[in-house]
Amino acid sequence: MVEHTGLDIMCLNKHCHSSSSSSSSEPDKKVFSKLKLSLSDYPRKNAEILSGQYGTNVLLIGAALMLAQGPSIKQEHLLSFITGLMILQLIWMMWYILVRDRRKNTRTEKDVHATTCWIRGGLTLLALLSLTMDAFRIGYYVGYRTCLSAVIGVYPVIHATHTIAQVHFLWFHIKDVIKSFETFERFGVIHAVFTNLLLWCNGVRAEAEHFLNNYMRRLSALGYENFTIENSEPLCNCTTSTCTMFSSSLKYLFPFNIEYHIFVSAMLFVMWKNIGRTIDLSSNHKRLATKTQGLILGPLLGLLALGSTIGVLVVYITHLEDSLQTRQSAITMFYIYGIVMLVFMCSASLSGLLIYRADNMPLDTSKNPSRQLDTELLFGSSIGSWLMSWCSIVAVLGTNSSPSYRWTNFVYSLLVVLEKCIQNLFIIESLYRQPEDGARKDPELPAAPEICSVSSSLALPYNGIINQGYETPDMACVTIENKQEESGQVYTCPTKPPDVPLPVGNKVVKPPKIKRQILKNIAIFLLMCNISLWILPAFGCRPQYDNGLEEQTFGFSIWITVLNFAIPLNLFYRMHSVACLFEVFRQV
Repeated sequence: MVEHTGLDIMCLNKHCHSSSSSSSSEPDKKVFSKLKLSLSDYPRKNAEILSGQYGTNVLLIGAALMLAQGPSIKQEHLLSFITGLMILQLIWMMWYILVRDRRKNTRTEKDVHATTCWIRGGLTLLALLSLTMDAFRIGYYVGYRTCLSAVIGVYPVIHATHTIAQVHFLWFHIKDVIKSFETFERFGVIHAVFTNLLLWCNGVRAEAEHFLNNYMRRLSALGYENFTIENSEPLCNCTTSTCTMFSSSLKYLFPFNIEYHIFVSAMLFVMWKNIGRTIDLSSNHKRLATKTQGLILGPLLGLLALGSTIGVLVVYITHLEDSLQTRQSAITMFYIYGIVMLVFMCSASLSGLLIYRADNMPLDTSKNPSRQLDTELLFGSSIGSWLMSWCSIVAVLGTNSSPSYRWTNFVYSLLVVLEKCIQNLFIIESLYRQPEDGARKDPELPAAPEICSVSSSLALPYNGIINQGYETPDMACVTIENKQEESGQVYTCPTKPPDVPLPVGNKVVKPPKIKRQILKNIAIFLLMCNISLWILPAFGCRPQYDNGLEEQTFGFSIWITVLNFAIPLNLFYRMHSVACLFEVFRQV
């Protein structure tokens, strides 16, 4: 034994043993503890798989009812099934809220990255528009109640109640990290996820039917095809004078209801992923918004894009049913507008990426289910417009006809593919950028405790008391791995700070303001451009229905199927990009 000049404590740590036999058995203990931990994960994994399969089958049952619409399966059957799902979700949300109210003294962990106040505020606005649509549906049912099923009237009432309760749940419980009744709660949350997905699919189907009927009506009026258009009006007279107003107003509210349900399902999916999760306190901090000085060029260009979008929408819709030459001019105008818009968006995204390349800031690799879902949704929803664009390119190259908009369609489709690739890179890199030194954190959140650390100012000299239970001579961290693994908790020891000179006095080195201002202008410009590109297809400006090139190449049924798949995904991509770019704007 080595002698020391002071009191020599051989071991203060209960995990430290002096005998060689005990040290030789440490690998065996680690193996058994890891095996025990992996075995304890099986119930959680099984619950994830079972709940995921349950939700998927719920969605597939609803999809089967949608596809089977006909003489035997009517709309009332589908609405009855969706109404039952909404009632089940209401029961689960009431149970969850009551259980949380009874356990007020128990602290519930929160995932601060799950959502933000402005996202919930935007969803509340979309929910209000959905409630307006429910009110119109109720008014429509009242006018035709003598010949409509009672399900048509009950559905909007239950949907309105479901919307109000769900908005309350999103505001007060969406950040919860559930640690009790995990298996049951997994089924409840995933039921809510797929109920909203089914409501989204039902809205997409209704909107697609509306556009398809209008398209076939225009073709029949122009003498191109002889289609049989189904009459969706009830077989009785309206008892009020507002039935036509309610019916015509619904088509303007469909886009908002569709976006509401798909965004809610995404937020609930993040909550489902957080069930049973151990939050890393060192990264569970909410970054506050930075200052917004120097915002001139981005908002001005964005407002210009938004104003030109409204003008293009009005001109396109008003000239669509005119003569053939006027209609082709309207389609050409749309493609030229789209080419200019996409060129500016590609340039802005490339500029942002070049600024990031100039700064060698590391990426944030901490676990964040919300950010990971944002990335996956950006890529997944891009598939729709990519498919539509490549089909248009094939049609342009393979067709024998040469309308005035043939090659503008070709350039526009190529730019759509390129713009989404570059914008996805810009958004993802912005979301994964680490906050710079001195970046502000949310002051309301508690600081992450420094576990397993010994302050250098309190460390004893080496010629005094020596604790040989520490693994390293600098006394930086105590190894308590075995106990942590047995309890299922994971802690991380702080790393040693780099040997860099500290700033003198109270001066803090700040990044150049000009780069931050440029990035903020880029983010706000891209945000408004994505809003513009969402408005056009959402409110009827869809040249893919009207140019005729793709229909000649692929056939009517195949091309309509492609559009019914691609356009809803494209609409969601634009709105999801708006949400991500606003977060980039706040944090850059």
